[in-house]
Amino acid sequence: MQQPQLDLEVLDPVLRQVLSDHSEKTLAWMRTEHGAWGYLAGQGVAATRQQLGRQLTDPERRMVWSRLWWWLEQLKLRLREPQ
Repeated sequence: MQQPQLDLEVLDPVLRQVLSDHSEKTLAWMRTEHGAWGYLAGQGVAATRQQLGRQLTDPERRMVWSRLWWWLEQLKLRLREPQ
């Protein structure tokens, strides 16, 4: 049986939910508070692992971290844009 594959179609909704569920840590990351990135990165990996129903490979973990950072930067840019 083939293991579920990790791609952006699977990953993006998981990471958006992580940021939504942990909005206090998301805001802490924006304020560059110590520990916020590590917490969110761990939550991202755990949520992705749960979604796939298996452990992540090292490249998949790096993909989660990279994409999570991208989402955080996108959110920061949106919040800084004038309304």
